[in-house]
Amino acid sequence: MLNMVHLKVLAAVARHGSVTEAARELHYSQPSVSHHLSRLEAATGAKLVQRVGRGIRLTPEGQLLANRAAEILGRVDAAANELAAQVGLQAGRVRLAANASTLSTIVPKAAASLAQAHPGLELSLFDQHPVEALQMLRHGEIDVAIVFRYADAPVEEEGLRLVHIGDDPIHLISRRPDDSLANHRHSAWIGGCARCQNELTAMCRYEGFTPRIASHSDDMVVVQALVAAGMGVTTLPGLALRAHRRPDIHATVLTSFHRQIYAATYGEPPDPPAVAAVLAALTEAGL
Repeated sequence: MLNMVHLKVLAAVARHGSVTEAARELHYSQPSVSHHLSRLEAATGAKLVQRVGRGIRLTPEGQLLANRAAEILGRVDAAANELAAQVGLQAGRVRLAANASTLSTIVPKAAASLAQAHPGLELSLFDQHPVEALQMLRHGEIDVAIVFRYADAPVEEEGLRLVHIGDDPIHLISRRPDDSLANHRHSAWIGGCARCQNELTAMCRYEGFTPRIASHSDDMVVVQALVAAGMGVTTLPGLALRAHRRPDIHATVLTSFHRQIYAATYGEPPDPPAVAAVLAALTEAGL
């Protein structure tokens, strides 16, 4: 029979690729970690790890079980939090993942509101892009993911439930006021994450050209500094500008484009009371 402690050890080894680092995270001794792995191999009848030089790596069977272990552990943690929340929001923890612009604007406002209304509720935060946040949500590693979608984006996969927080306008970031995309057919552009860059390309193509991506950065501070230095132009959402705005750049609203901000949960309704409280606070703090 599978043991939760053994699965926890395997998941830690998979995250770090090292018995030493897994032992440090779990506050176990290295021999104890090796012992748990051996017991898990005996329980499953499968070889889960193999020696590679001075280190180890997971076998395909080990990686398969490690992936499931992460999901199982996440679900158990979520169940414990839901039970604590069901008692009456006197305690409990909600794990939330969002990107930097949301974590520095909407989330702190919601957190302050929660602290007043439910002082026993602990909000744990993770800085993640939407793709990674949704993966964590599916695996049970978090309870809420804040994501964004564009108007023509495909519907998210089955099992996800979305609460609309607000619409975030997109701005052209350049060194001239009242600018337009069409003015920069031949300019150098600064691209961001893969999803953001795809949307940038789509907006430019809507204006009849393909942007020449000369630089790449996900950091809203770096991007604005590059624009101010004359190294290119780019687009940023309103939340990013609310979080950080340089005085020596201009932001022109692109009225034909915006993105929709959602708080996503996973699984069948209703949400646990603690999660529902977080969703309500996010909606109130929204755009």
